[in-house]
Amino acid sequence: MSGTSEKSSPGEDMGAAAPAEAGPGDAGVEVPVETAPEGAPDGEAGELASLRAQLELSQQLARGTMERLREEHERVLRAAADLDNYKKRAAKEKEELQRFAAERLVKDLLPAVDNLERALRAAPEGEPLTGGVRMVLKLLEGALSRHGAEGQSALGKPFDPRLHEALMRVETANAPPGTVVEEHGRAWTLSGRLVRPAMVAVAAAPAAAPGGGAPGGGTEGTEPA
Repeated sequence: MSGTSEKSSPGEDMGAAAPAEAGPGDAGVEVPVETAPEGAPDGEAGELASLRAQLELSQQLARGTMERLREEHERVLRAAADLDNYKKRAAKEKEELQRFAAERLVKDLLPAVDNLERALRAAPEGEPLTGGVRMVLKLLEGALSRHGAEGQSALGKPFDPRLHEALMRVETANAPPGTVVEEHGRAWTLSGRLVRPAMVAVAAAPAAAPGGGAPGGGTEGTEPA
């Protein structure tokens, strides 16, 4: 048995106590390195393009909204104009209906007025009933006038096809041709609108006498119109 022990050298003790430092070439060791962020200008450009796209989209939506509002406004204006025209048309039709509501009554009473006028023309002077007939005629004319009806005489006036209906022609030298010389019924209007034309006879130039002589003065002849 040996009573001596082996002592380590000082160099060996330091090598065992301190770990070896890794050199630059040692594998498996990562050293963090701070670097500047790459692509920073590209990121700003992308964000700007995104904002521009959003702005363009907002403008398109705003233009679409304004166009719809404009169309809706025009539609409302047209509807209001149509409603106003309808109200005016309805009011006019109502007014005309009220004005001409008595047209049928007036037409039914006109033959009675015509007959009373004929009776007065045919009645001899001093006839006792003439005053009563004239009074009845006056009452009828007053009632027609209150409903807007008005009679118009055509005697002595030029023939007007808008107001007169020619029943016959009368050859006479006592009136210019085309003049109304007889009246079998007056023209009547209702609120300014013609209800019935006047029934008349119209003057015509006398026919030449046989043999080329001048027509006889003051003679009259009638023929259908």
